[in-house]
Amino acid sequence: MNIKIHKTYRNVVAICDSDLIGKKFVSQERTDLGNFQLDIKESFYKGEEKTKQEIISIMRNMSREDSTFNIVGEESVNCALEAGIISKDGIKKIQGVVFALVLM
Repeated sequence: MNIKIHKTYRNVVAICDSDLIGKKFVSQERTDLGNFQLDIKESFYKGEEKTKQEIISIMRNMSREDSTFNIVGEESVNCALEAGIISKDGIKKIQGVVFALVLM
């Protein structure tokens, strides 16, 4: 998994399964705003490669600091569940790819 922390007034933590970086997924459902898409840009998601335990530890620490999270991919989302920062209700899916957004 890859993790990148964007330092702003509030830290934004981008976590992604490494094999998804650089890919784009578009929903088949059309809304008034058009189709939803999940664009896993390298500039936003590509950071440091970390193990499951490292990712879970970082998530727990960053959640205490009022950070927001962008989490994409089965492995990454499962880590967020294990870390306790999301619930199953917060998981969405586009073209079979799971993701979660967390605003603390």
